[in-house]
Amino acid sequence: MSAPGLTVEPAVPVQSLLGESAAMRSVRAQVAKISPTPSNVLITGESGTGKEIVARAIHAGSPRHAQAFVPINCGAIPEALLESGLFGHVRGAFTSAVKDSPGLFAAADRGTIYLDEIGDLPLHMQVKLLRVIEEKNVWAVGSTKPVLIDARLIASTNRDLVKEIEGGRFREDLFYRLNVVHIALPPLRERREDIGLLVKHSIRALNVKLSTNFAGVDQEALGVLMNHPWKGNVRELEHVLESAMILGEGDVVALPDLPDYLVTATGELAVGAGLRDVTRRFERQHILAVLTQTQFDKKEAARRLGISLASLYRKIGEHAIQAEDH
Repeated sequence: MSAPGLTVEPAVPVQSLLGESAAMRSVRAQVAKISPTPSNVLITGESGTGKEIVARAIHAGSPRHAQAFVPINCGAIPEALLESGLFGHVRGAFTSAVKDSPGLFAAADRGTIYLDEIGDLPLHMQVKLLRVIEEKNVWAVGSTKPVLIDARLIASTNRDLVKEIEGGRFREDLFYRLNVVHIALPPLRERREDIGLLVKHSIRALNVKLSTNFAGVDQEALGVLMNHPWKGNVRELEHVLESAMILGEGDVVALPDLPDYLVTATGELAVGAGLRDVTRRFERQHILAVLTQTQFDKKEAARRLGISLASLYRKIGEHAIQAEDH
């Protein structure tokens, strides 16, 4: 839970949604269409896929961009403090209420409120949130009158809310109020062609953060990064690179700099497969790594691989590599 809107959160433009895969181009197009509207938005996706970055990009492209963006993690606030934290309280409403507090919804007035992990919100608070959405006002704990609130609502979750509804853990009426516009973020393993771009961007940002001067990732390490399933998605990739850049000693991230579990996982995949499968897997991995390094310039990639352009196109088809034209 962030401080109650004392400062305006920095805008994050749609260009921050990195990736040239079809999936990420679609997300950027959706954000560009959604941003100027006042509609509620529901963002879904696995942990680490960048749901808050999307929410910030929507806010940055909206007429409310100069006002507060107030992010709230619904699972991080103790349940006993949830109602007063969100909606505020008046002095004397309970033992520790020594002064009035407007609450985070009031802090987001005229701006955007972002409810992260909305699936963690207890049922009794779902009822109160539904009332706030419908009536556009909040009742502070202990207050005798409501306060009008004009805040755009963006919510996100890594849960399947339809299953949560079926299990009686999420209100169907609240779901439809939140799900006016839906953005589904793809996991990183479904857009592997974006990994090279994400690696390049992350290394630039981490060089500033860590006061390092890494030029990039060598081909062998990039091959491992391309092949990893990334259950933690972009967040896991960023943490892996940060660790490698702290522990690495050269000017590029190399295989020995990567965490053992990444290299071991790649080795286990090889040990458990036949020779033909291993050969195909690593051929695909190597081609994709070279394509990424050349920004999918197929002529240059074919030259580096030592094969003809026609052979490269045939192998791209054989391996179902989703190469993008740049």
